[in-house]
Formats: sequence, structure tokens, C-alpha cells
Amino acid sequence: MTGLRERKKQRTRDALIRAAQELFVTRGYDATTVDEIADAVDVSQRTFFRYFASKEEVAFALHSLIDERYLAAVRERPPGEPPAEVLRRTLDETWQSIGEAIQEIVPLRIHMQMWQIIETTPSLVAAHLRNSVEMEEQLAAEIARREGVDLDEDPHPRVLVAAYVGVMRAAGRRWGASGEITVESARRSVESYVDHLTPALGEDWRTSRPGSPSPAAP
Repeated sequence: MTGLRERKKQRTRDALIRAAQELFVTRGYDATTVDEIADAVDVSQRTFFRYFASKEEVAFALHSLIDERYLAAVRERPPGEPPAEVLRRTLDETWQSIGEAIQEIVPLRIHMQMWQIIETTPSLVAAHLRNSVEMEEQLAAEIARREGVDLDEDPHPRVLVAAYVGVMRAAGRRWGASGEITVESARRSVESYVDHLTPALGEDWRTSRPGSPSPAAP
């Protein structure tokens, strides 16, 4: 019975996300109410608030899913990879699987349009920045763990992650303003920006730390 209840709850949650994001796309975020989202799924406002604390939270539900999947994939990367490569390879290798997970909830077209709404709605831009800060801290902590450094003593993890997330955010803003609502255009934008960042961050941290032995001369 527990399994059936959990599946029903997941279906209701997914339906609320789908209804909310379709309404945001067609009517606008600010013009959509929680009551309208609940009505679209034929549930009460009280039921909506069992799943989401606010309209803002449901707007970012798929972004949260993406962050969770990406962070989990970073944690599973093989040891020994340079930190910048960990972030880039994770991006390359999770793009398709994350897209498939999104499509189980909403059509990709809706997700692409919702991404643009987030990038162009002032109240959502502010929330997006807050969420990015939280994601940066989790990623930095994971990079620090992988590299065996103290996150509060060594600035490398936070510097790397802040640069990487900042570049991703810049790519998203540019894409959001482009009017080209396709997965391929989003991927081109992100990868183009990341390609310019990675070479600048490709140094070996271990040999660049003060007191570390210099690389052998050729």
C-alpha cells in the first residue's frame, strides 16, 4: 500500500508542476495564482501546499531536479579527475538523462519556455540567484571533499564553482533573451561559454599550491 500511495503522491506532484508551468508559460508567472494551478489539477489549495511551500517553489521544481541530478553525478565521478574536468564532463554526460527526466513531467518545449521566463522575470531572477548560491556551496563542498582540502581554508573550490556557475548563468541569460526556444540552442549557448572557461581553470591545484614542488623541467 505504501508504494501505491507514494506513486499517487508523485503523480499529483508532477501534475501540479506541469499545470503550473503550462500556466506560467501561457499566462505569465505574475498573472497566475495558486488557486488556478490547483484548479487545473482538480485539487484544493490546501493540497497544493502539501507539495509546495509557494508558487515560487513550483516554478523552480524542475531546476531543483536538475541541480539534484547534477550534484549526484558529480559525486559519482571517478577519483583523480581535475576539478574543472569533473564539472564539465558531468555537464556533458548528464544533459540527455536530465532531459529525459524532465520530459517525464513536462514537454521539453514547456521547460525551455519556463527557463526563459525565469531568466526574464525580475522576481524569479532574484530567486534564481539565491538558489544558485545554495547550489554553489554544495558543489564547492563536494569538490573540496574530492580534492581533500578544507573548504574554509582553501579558496580553490569556491572560486572554481563560482566561476563555473557564473558562466552557466550568463549563458542562460543570453539564451533566455535570444528567443530561440530549443534544447539544442540552449546547449550550444552553455557549451560555448563553458568552453571559454575551462582552459583558464585547467591548472593542477596540487602543483600550484605554495610550497608544492615545481613540475619537472622538460
